[in-house]
Amino acid sequence: MKSLLILVACVITLSLSAQKLKLDEKSIVKDSSGTVYPYAVWQALLMKGDYSIKAEDPKNGHTAFLLVHLSDAQKQARPERMEKPRESKFFTTGKEISLFNTRDIDNNKLNLKEAKGNIIVLNFWFINCGPCRKEIPDLNALVDSFQTNEKVVFVAVALDKKTDLQNFLEKMHFKYKIVDDGRFIADQYGIHLYPTHVIVDTEGKVYFHTSGLALNTVHWIKKSIQELLMKEEKTASVH
Repeated sequence: MKSLLILVACVITLSLSAQKLKLDEKSIVKDSSGTVYPYAVWQALLMKGDYSIKAEDPKNGHTAFLLVHLSDAQKQARPERMEKPRESKFFTTGKEISLFNTRDIDNNKLNLKEAKGNIIVLNFWFINCGPCRKEIPDLNALVDSFQTNEKVVFVAVALDKKTDLQNFLEKMHFKYKIVDDGRFIADQYGIHLYPTHVIVDTEGKVYFHTSGLALNTVHWIKKSIQELLMKEEKTASVH
């Protein structure tokens, strides 16, 4: 079988200044005491969400950067202030898409083609995708926040085989409905960046979609679901 090259997109969204500044593994990143952090360390701190980063000299293209510890209030406000995650390359906002019928890992039917009228939240992922694993706890919390609303359906399409997934899920619970061996579904949409998230509205149209992991990805998934639910409530009240 011809192997498929899978590119994992891991995105850190940072607001540094209106001017584009280069921030990569060669950048000097330090704290207020002057301690310089290795690339892997400061990247992990940023992804955890406890720190922000700012340029020492925004006018200097070779500037060093400072890690800034965020207060609880700042951490809660940060996702909304950040730029909305980039749209994926695989879907078009507002366009109706063809959904699929399949079975989940427990052999339960998933009739998404017949789920019009519900909000469908899709996650495409695989076990060895680091960003995919990293966001699972936040995605579980997302599911919990809508657990009383049957109109919101969460489905995670995994590329992995059933036995591999079962072994993984014994160690890390994932509250989405899990579809195993879903490469053919990902291929249907041309997806080759992971994780990829898609939200389909009650009319079967794409409302939100993104690839990779940004600090505010899950925030925007939740916000998009809430917007759709509010829209449905307004429509129902008019009728």
